[in-house]
Amino acid sequence: MKHALLGVLVGGFVGAAAIVVWTSWRIVDVGNHDDRRPVDAIVVLGAAQYNGRPSAILKARLDHAIELYEGGLAPYLVVTGGKAEGDRTTEAASARAYALAKGVPENAILVEDKGRTTLESLRGVAGLLRTHALGTAMFVSDRTHMLRVLRIAKDEGIQAFGSPTATSPTDATLENRVEATLHELGGLTLYFVSGQAP
Repeated sequence: MKHALLGVLVGGFVGAAAIVVWTSWRIVDVGNHDDRRPVDAIVVLGAAQYNGRPSAILKARLDHAIELYEGGLAPYLVVTGGKAEGDRTTEAASARAYALAKGVPENAILVEDKGRTTLESLRGVAGLLRTHALGTAMFVSDRTHMLRVLRIAKDEGIQAFGSPTATSPTDATLENRVEATLHELGGLTLYFVSGQAP
């Protein structure tokens, strides 16, 4: 009985370790692919902002998305992200102001400003795309975030492609990349187990 129990425990540990290794590899692999192509909209995932000033992470995402927009890959730029407790404005409003200052036309910017998590934002984006009869979207976020973003987007019925930014602070050091990957492992686990996501 003890040997059988030990075998089950060892098997479970090995299986769990294999899943972690495979998922980590998928996070890295998807994050290293840039599938830029003509689409109906470019979607920028929100990140922290400080009284209307984009954080370094949000700025890196926006700069990449604006470069794609200026390259003629989509007629619309979608900015996302709601307001955290204590914030005076939303991530989406800060992103919109930044894009306008960079020369993106006002009528080319669509706003999803309710979502406080990746899942909430992507559900909002799905509705926004349907409202404007837009079928395909290219998502911009950090490399480690792309696997979760694309999986949720596809689950929400979006024909999704990814173009991660290579200049995010999450990529600045090995320690940052490891920390971001661990965060994504937790986020993906939560999504698959409970249908929720941070």
